[in-house]
Amino acid sequence: MKYRKFGNLDYNCSVLGFGCMRLPVVNNDASNIDETEAKNMLRYAIDNGVNYIDTAYPYHGGNSELFLSRALGDGYREKVKLATKLPIWAVKTIEDCDKFLNEQLQKLDTNSIDFYLVHALNKERWDTVKNLNILNFLDNAKGDGRIKFAGFSFHEDISFFRTILDAYDWEMCQVQFNYMEDPAWIDEIKYAHSKGVAVVVMEPLLGGKIAVEPPLHIKDIWNKSEIKRTPAEWAFKWIYNHPEVSLVLSGMSTLEQVKENLDIADNACPLSLTDNELRLISEVKDLFNSSMRIKCTECGYCLPDCPGNINISATFYHYNDAVAFNRLENAKTAYKSYRNKNTADACIECGKCEELCPQKLPIIKHLKEAHDLLNS
Repeated sequence: MKYRKFGNLDYNCSVLGFGCMRLPVVNNDASNIDETEAKNMLRYAIDNGVNYIDTAYPYHGGNSELFLSRALGDGYREKVKLATKLPIWAVKTIEDCDKFLNEQLQKLDTNSIDFYLVHALNKERWDTVKNLNILNFLDNAKGDGRIKFAGFSFHEDISFFRTILDAYDWEMCQVQFNYMEDPAWIDEIKYAHSKGVAVVVMEPLLGGKIAVEPPLHIKDIWNKSEIKRTPAEWAFKWIYNHPEVSLVLSGMSTLEQVKENLDIADNACPLSLTDNELRLISEVKDLFNSSMRIKCTECGYCLPDCPGNINISATFYHYNDAVAFNRLENAKTAYKSYRNKNTADACIECGKCEELCPQKLPIIKHLKEAHDLLNS
């Protein structure tokens, strides 16, 4: 395992962090974590050098934090830094902040949270932070020891990033960064690094889309490289190539993924990709961009409150699968066999999903497009 300095803090973090949003589940029920398998995965990662664990209040229907309280027993809590997040969208009064934090401390069975992030900040939620003086709450929580360091996860247009970054003495920030993102993010990450703010990367594989077996025209590009790598390895290597990144979070669902990511992290060196390798990655990005219609990361934030009970992220996954990878018949079959979920024609256009979407996707419009194709 390779380690990097975590911003200005006296802490060397593993370059790979364990994200607890996509743990293995039972019977396709996201709230029913397969605890035996997930615990085995988590402890295997820690035993092999991972020392940063990330979760959040809503992950796995609120059960991710409870799972971690059990999985980090037997001395494992002392081996890692633990990060969780304030569900800012649910905060209506300043008292709510204390309520959520105290509940999370109890669920995690810990006296102090190492990194406490304001979750999924955008322009609207930043107004809540300012109007309720939540930055003062963070100071107080650090002062009384309930949290050690404060950060935020960012879910807004890149142009708003520095507004939040410069407004407080953050110890860390969490951003979506992969080779498919706006290249301007490189400058933003360098700016955060210059301020001593640790940069934690989420969605390194774009919700897994750039880690799957690629279509032939993508595979042909990867095959031009003298060094052969898996799609996931290319994606991680590109992020690790940036020395300003402290660590990369991966939401791993199987032990095989854990082992693969650990192997990649063992060779996570900054500035190690050649000019030719960087050109190949750029070619792949251009081809993916020309074929991917919907930039959904399958985070699931839109799902719980959908009155139409639509599996929105799965619908978009199958739509992209059909369009980008020429797998229409497979996608149609999968779309029509959802368990306990409705297809996209059940949408009543209430707009709740669009309010919750961190990527600000026009979900209603995309649902109509997806249903027209997948129901054809």
